[in-house]
Amino acid sequence: MAYSVILHISGDVPIFGEIEELPDASSTVITVSNPRSREGKDLHYLQAEVSQVIWPIAKLNFIEVMPSEDDEQIIGFVRE
Repeated sequence: MAYSVILHISGDVPIFGEIEELPDASSTVITVSNPRSREGKDLHYLQAEVSQVIWPIAKLNFIEVMPSEDDEQIIGFVRE
């Protein structure tokens, strides 16, 4: 299952992309497919044909995991 994520890199703009699995505590790098800017545009420092990038975990402030379509169908607790 691929996860849609937003990487918050130290001193740079957030990067959107997909990863195959979430990193664990011993991970040192993260491989991101289809990296792009918030607007969906190519990143100026990557070649146009690049489809995957490997970032060191040490350069990340945090990672946001976006909800999948299945998660959006789940109805949470509703108080009336």
